[in-house]
Amino acid sequence: APQTVVLPRLVVAPTAEELRVVGKPEPKVDGLKLAQGKPVFAADIHMPGMLYAKILRSPYPHARIRRIDVSKARALPGVHAVLTYQDIPRVVFSTAGQSDPIPGPLDFVSLDRKVRYVGDRVAAVAAETPEIAEEALRLIEVEYEVLPAVLDPRDAMKPGAPVIHDEPDYVPFGECDPSRNLAARIRIELGDVDRAMAEADFVFEGEYEVQRVQAAPLEPWTCLTYWDEDDRLVIRSSTQVPFHVRRILAPVLGLPEKRIRVIKPRIGGGFGNKQEIYEDICAHLTIATGRPVLLEYTREEQFAASTTRHSMIFKMRTGVKKDGTIVANEMIVLSDTGAYGNHALTVTGNTGHKAMSLYDAPNIRFWADIVYTNRVPSGAYRGYGVPQGFVAVEAHMERICRVMGWD
Repeated sequence: APQTVVLPRLVVAPTAEELRVVGKPEPKVDGLKLAQGKPVFAADIHMPGMLYAKILRSPYPHARIRRIDVSKARALPGVHAVLTYQDIPRVVFSTAGQSDPIPGPLDFVSLDRKVRYVGDRVAAVAAETPEIAEEALRLIEVEYEVLPAVLDPRDAMKPGAPVIHDEPDYVPFGECDPSRNLAARIRIELGDVDRAMAEADFVFEGEYEVQRVQAAPLEPWTCLTYWDEDDRLVIRSSTQVPFHVRRILAPVLGLPEKRIRVIKPRIGGGFGNKQEIYEDICAHLTIATGRPVLLEYTREEQFAASTTRHSMIFKMRTGVKKDGTIVANEMIVLSDTGAYGNHALTVTGNTGHKAMSLYDAPNIRFWADIVYTNRVPSGAYRGYGVPQGFVAVEAHMERICRVMGWD
């Protein structure tokens, strides 16, 4: 007979005086502050002498800056710094907040002469008020050489497609080819898929598309940077990855990690969207001015210049027997990483690894090409690539069951 197992009580009786926390009510750390409307978020702190940052963004999906004149902006009273690609060191990095070594290309710089999507950075301003900073942006004169753009991932790898990343200091990772707009490639096979398909009683094919989605957290991305009394650069950011921020930004800013302190206050929603490294531009402005600088995205910037869920195009092929046995399953993915390759490999890898395990099959093929386009960069988003794969697999299986009359 099966033995009955009695589980211990998970909540210790309040009479157990030797335990101070377990079984006792514990107040929420920031609950009272939230209820009273006290400062808890990144933008709630205002420091003496604080400047406000604004970013001039590209109106074109793909262009090269021929000429940029910031003299009028710098002469505007109340403006303390105007930065362009000419003013800060060029250090390539990835904005993906991931562990080292970052599993993706190093293809981003704080300010570049080339812009790769509508909303890409052109220049940054720090001024005494947000209004002065906005006026300074309007005074910046930019002449662009507009380049052909790739807006559909299906066109990204076609012969003659515009090359989005042609910079000589691009650092590749794994199987990628920027000359063909290929940010990453995955090729995984188990068993003999082609033979199993040939021996199946039925082979079902289908194409499915999942669009990009913006997380749109209630709190837009926000950062405050300043020097503390120990000559450390303090970064107070609405980030989900404070330790990655410090590690990744140290070489970008030319500072040792021990001179960077990252504070992550309560954040008003992240959903993966705040797993990116955006703090560099705010830090550059503090280094240039020596003063605290606050950068807070507008709602428009949150949509136009922060990462989205990857859009993906799936080609599914499944071989089945008359009795309902799945003998082979194939998923071919075309994933759009946008203008930069942050999270390109890892998100799409997750798509296949998780979705293809939903249904047992002895023969499996998962191929993926993750391509650059001149669209807003994709990145981490809730589920980290898995929901896209689930949509494709479940829609495909639903179709098979309807055609075959299976439950």
